[in-house]
This record gives sequence, C-alpha cells and structure tokens, in this order.
Amino acid sequence: MRTNPVWLVLAGLFGLTATMLGAYGAHGLAATGISPERLAAYHSAVEYQFFHALALLMLGWCAPRRRAITVAGVAFTLGILGFSGSIYAMVLLGSKGLGLVTPAGGLCFMLGWTALIWVGCRLGGKNE
Repeated sequence: MRTNPVWLVLAGLFGLTATMLGAYGAHGLAATGISPERLAAYHSAVEYQFFHALALLMLGWCAPRRRAITVAGVAFTLGILGFSGSIYAMVLLGSKGLGLVTPAGGLCFMLGWTALIWVGCRLGGKNE
C-alpha cells in the first residue's frame, strides 16, 4: 500500500488546529468566564477533531486505495467541519443557528466509520 498525501495533509491540518484550539480552550477561553456547559461542549469538539484527525492519519498511512476509503476520508473531513466547526462557532461566536449542523457532522462521522467497516468486511483476510 502507498501513502495517500491528501489524508496525511488533512490529518496534519486538523491535528494542528485541534492542538491550537485545545490550548486556547484550556488557557484563554476558560479565563473568559464562559459557562461550564459551553466549555465542556468546546472540549468535546476538540476531542472529536483529534480522534478523527488520527483516523485520517491512519487512512493516509496504510489504507488501501478503495472508493470506500475515500468515502471514509471525506466523511471524516465533513464531520470535523460540521460537528466540531459548528460547536466552535456556537461557543466562540454565539451562533445558535449552526446547532442544526452539529448532528449532520455526527452523521458524517458515523458514515466514515461505516465505510471502514465495509472495507474491512470486503477485504476479509486479504492483504492489499
């Protein structure tokens, strides 16, 4: 298997921004007097972004080149943007209208994991 630079670049980008946003949440945002509920939501967004950045990293390093892997990568990317991005916007900008995007982002995460299950079932014991 060859590496896929698209997923590696996105993994690096999302990992970097999750680190930056996590540091801001721990040091800057907490000092603003934000409610504990909003701070917890923000931290959840950072965690989900990190988890899915790692998933993209694995896709970039070792996933076979299959259409379902592309579906997984796109779904994880859309999930990060939709789920984590909408939570960041709601917490940092007070934008409540984006709350409808959060569940769609969560569905994208689930679609990505489902695509990986599909690939695993299709590959069985075959190594590619």
